[in-house]
Amino acid sequence: MLPKKRAFITGSAGFIGFHLAELLLQDGWEVAGLDGMTDYYDVRLKERRHEILHQHGSFSSTIARLEDNDRVSDAISDFRPDVIIHLAAQAGVRYSLENPRAYVDANVVGTMNVMEAAKAANVQHLLMASTSSVYGANTQMPFEESQKTDTPLTIYAATKKANEAMGHAWAHIHQIPITMFRFFTVYGPWGRPDMALFKFTKGILEETPIDIYNHGDMFRDFTYVEDLVRGIRCLMDAIPGAGDTASEKDNLSPAAPYRVVNIGNSDKVRLLDFIEAIEAELGKKAIRNLMPMQTGDVPATWADATLLQDLTGYRPQTPFREGVAKFVQWYRDYYKV
Repeated sequence: MLPKKRAFITGSAGFIGFHLAELLLQDGWEVAGLDGMTDYYDVRLKERRHEILHQHGSFSSTIARLEDNDRVSDAISDFRPDVIIHLAAQAGVRYSLENPRAYVDANVVGTMNVMEAAKAANVQHLLMASTSSVYGANTQMPFEESQKTDTPLTIYAATKKANEAMGHAWAHIHQIPITMFRFFTVYGPWGRPDMALFKFTKGILEETPIDIYNHGDMFRDFTYVEDLVRGIRCLMDAIPGAGDTASEKDNLSPAAPYRVVNIGNSDKVRLLDFIEAIEAELGKKAIRNLMPMQTGDVPATWADATLLQDLTGYRPQTPFREGVAKFVQWYRDYYKV
């Protein structure tokens, strides 16, 4: 019997990391996770995710922050992974307005620590999370990977843009294949409490007002979490290499085994339609607190996911109403409401 492939996931107790770890474990991988268990949101939710993963015999974990270089290095070297998927970060666009230093510490310094450990471990492929927020003030949509990303609107977006630049340099210097993937408004069961779907569902059930920015005149490319992690899983096998151009959409670097890939549903959904889907699923109307656009927000996001499909044959496609229904069912079950 061939040995199991080994994947190391940072942020394994997080929303996306948890779902990716479950998928890989179900596919027969051995998975090691690292998570800082920070109190940015309810740690009990993170602990419960890890408890579920530990029910698999092929999962192990280290509790450490990305900024702790020795712990990160030791955890990765001890596990000897074939692939690293770096998801851990200080997340949240709005929180970056309040505590920008946390983003530089976790997302820039922490990512450097992961890249150094990947080099020492001689991994076959390093995949790192970026975000649709790097498109910043761009207005040409759908967003394509080849567009310039020189106008970030938050420190969060700026740190992710820095990660992309760092990744390219690291891939060039050390010839480590690196794929950066840009997420588009991920949602679904086990989501973060600071995300819109979670806050809207909680507010509607508790009959408290929900804040709707730009008076609801916003559009998002809502991507269901299981679609997202399936996209990551497919990209794990699409290792960038010299001259390995997938299509005319490919942005494979001429100087490094490096590329950037959007993962989105390719469907621009009006925020008010999203809220109405939640109301319909809950059987209750929201108390709407219409507000102006918040600093750092953008009026719309919309992914061109052609490159993902060209590379892997896969494309996210869960309709947002179906995804909302699955989240609401999970929320009711988890919180017993």
